[in-house]
Amino acid sequence: MDRAYGLLQPNISVESLLCPSLWICSRFMPTFHAGQEREWTQQMTKDIQAEFDVEAFLAKAGYERTTIQLAGMKDFFSEGDPADCVYYLREGQVKISAVSAKGKKATIRLVSAGEFFGEKAIAPEPGLRVTTATAMTSCTALRLEREEFLRWMREEPDFSNSFSSFLLTCNLRVQADLVDQLFNKVEKRLARILLLMAEYSHPEEGDPLIPQISQEALANMIGSSRPRVNTFMNRFRKLGFIEYDSRIRVHKSLLNVFLRD
Repeated sequence: MDRAYGLLQPNISVESLLCPSLWICSRFMPTFHAGQEREWTQQMTKDIQAEFDVEAFLAKAGYERTTIQLAGMKDFFSEGDPADCVYYLREGQVKISAVSAKGKKATIRLVSAGEFFGEKAIAPEPGLRVTTATAMTSCTALRLEREEFLRWMREEPDFSNSFSSFLLTCNLRVQADLVDQLFNKVEKRLARILLLMAEYSHPEEGDPLIPQISQEALANMIGSSRPRVNTFMNRFRKLGFIEYDSRIRVHKSLLNVFLRD
């Protein structure tokens, strides 16, 4: 049995725990502090959203839009579909995934309510989709046509600023994901993805329940195998960090995983 996890220490940000290698580097490179960068980005996003209500803007009449409602495990789009629109998720949670030529699956990103996905459509030459967007829960989204979206980016500065802030946040997440894959062991990668999924879930009776997800899917997300995920899930449950039957309840104490050597 591994030694018991320690108590959370004060003055350590959640982002530093989720990306501990960047936190260590920040001790020697103050100009690049992952926690500060995340805090700055979040504050910038909040400031922009306080001045510009994306939901209200998208709800107004005068342009072509379609409301899409999907049940869990249904696809908004699949790899190889034309990249001709952007989606804005109003309710639910979506995963963006890709499949290699040998059939290996990987989850690239999780999308929560209030975020865009399918942004490849606004590239100069969008071509075909290279990923698949799957509803993890019952979802409601707005389908926004490419040409109309590009017109808003040109003519609506507030919308353009808000979307640019969203893209910056996505970029920082990708950096954190890369560091996680390169430097963290499977145990920490699993804890991190559970915490991130819990962060974007609505709390129910205290600690949040994350959308129903299989251990195989979790293994695909963190680049591991289902047996190893099962081993750590059982360990997390035994230590009281999570509860699960058909759905997983994540307790804040799971953050203690990041304080281990």
